[in-house]
Amino acid sequence: MAGGAWGSGSRRGRDARRAYAAPIFEDLEERARRRVPAFAFDFVQGGTGADVGLRRNRRALDRIDIVPRFGILPQVSTEVTLFGTDYAMPVGIAPVGMDALIWPGATRALARTAAVARIPYCVGTLADSSIEEVAEAAPGRTWFQLYGFPRDGHRITLDLMARARTAGVSCIALTMDAPVRAKRPRDMRNRLVVPFRPRPLTIWQVATRPAWLAELMLRGAPNFANLAPYVDGRATIGTVAGFVQQELRGTFSWDEVAMIRRNWDGALMVKGILDRSDALRAAELGVDAVIVSNHGGRQSEAAPSPVEVLPAIRATLPDRVSVIADSGVRSGLDVLRCLTKGADAVLSGRAFLYGLGAFGRAGGPHVAAMLAEELRVALAQSGTSSVASVRGATPDEMKDNDVTILAKGTGA
Repeated sequence: MAGGAWGSGSRRGRDARRAYAAPIFEDLEERARRRVPAFAFDFVQGGTGADVGLRRNRRALDRIDIVPRFGILPQVSTEVTLFGTDYAMPVGIAPVGMDALIWPGATRALARTAAVARIPYCVGTLADSSIEEVAEAAPGRTWFQLYGFPRDGHRITLDLMARARTAGVSCIALTMDAPVRAKRPRDMRNRLVVPFRPRPLTIWQVATRPAWLAELMLRGAPNFANLAPYVDGRATIGTVAGFVQQELRGTFSWDEVAMIRRNWDGALMVKGILDRSDALRAAELGVDAVIVSNHGGRQSEAAPSPVEVLPAIRATLPDRVSVIADSGVRSGLDVLRCLTKGADAVLSGRAFLYGLGAFGRAGGPHVAAMLAEELRVALAQSGTSSVASVRGATPDEMKDNDVTILAKGTGA
């Protein structure tokens, strides 16, 4: 009889060692905390104000119960189609500005993750690598989160779109939810600034995180690679950062959304929608999706959690407009919770960044595998065979206050 083993400890190899070290989000977070300088970790973990929005996102997701259904024996599939492209699961990597703070070279590492895991990567305007580099590393998987540069009739905004189109980007997400720069107390206490201004505390934090420091020496300091071509004179970290401070605007008017729609023939999303009337206005202007998001709790402490408003927004929109949830998703179960409330897919940012902080470049694929496994388990426990089956349930079958009951027979 062939030898073997049964149980949670039966895995072997490097992937298994990472799975044992950090099987869930909270383990990734703690491991990243130990390996990343405190100022960089605080930048990713923190929200605005007293972090009320972060806690609201967690409470709202945890309130959703999904009643198990048995005797169905579903053959579970996490596959999904978004904007005509097939993906391995309804999870994308969310855009995070200055992503390389938590791990130098983060943008390239996340692009490789998207390619390997067959998921979309919505790379940000303020990412560490250019849109061309990301699209080359993750062909057919690259979305682009766009901030506005209104000077000269949006000359730079339109040029960024043209670059994205040439690079093969399939989808653009217009940022609507950052009309002003929010107060982020952790960054203020850390005196966070780009380029770095070394202080004794900052130097000590970096020196005591040798893995992060080694990667910094290899990859270089964080920068805003997409915007270097637009800086007058030599594009140093300082001159590009000054350009961002002066020129970037974190929202678009509805007239500007209409202008972007006329100039972009790919899929178009608007990011940060929490109000039904805003969702309907976006649909009337011809967008293909809305991203229901409170900016990860980083803009307004008073904003509702996305999962709380998902059902109303889904009911407001025509079927042709997809709904993507963002903010607070940290597990495959959270993914299913969002799907049952009307989302077609979700974006997750902190989980992937913590993965990089915890394991370096191997952390992104680890997080993708972790979320995929958790989603398969959550679907099987609910007696549901696929993401499409969840969307096929009617609102009455799906929602009873905060208890979700999936439709009968969806595993057949």
